[in-house]
Amino acid sequence: MAFAGMLSDKAIKAAVQACQAPGTFNYKSFFVQVGLTSSSEVDGQKVFTVLDQDKSGYIEEEELKLFLQNFSPGARELTVAETKTLMAAGDNDGDGKIGMQGMLTERLKNL
Repeated sequence: MAFAGMLSDKAIKAAVQACQAPGTFNYKSFFVQVGLTSSSEVDGQKVFTVLDQDKSGYIEEEELKLFLQNFSPGARELTVAETKTLMAAGDNDGDGKIGMQGMLTERLKNL
């Protein structure tokens, strides 16, 4: 698993299960459930690296759609509305993508 040693497999499974139905994903709850709000900045950077699948230095909308699948391969894709909500939360400058700073800033808001 991509997050082995950083996040609890049990917590990930429970968080993914909690938002199994389309339209039920809440990024703030998910971050808390998997332990992202209490992880170190270094772990946050590692998570960003996993989510940035094309290694562009940014997380784009297409990558966000697959957000849950990064945590659990059999998970569903986010809906358009869920993807847009998550993008809006992390896109600090309105350029349609999330940089490392945007993700870390949003993660810290949940502390």
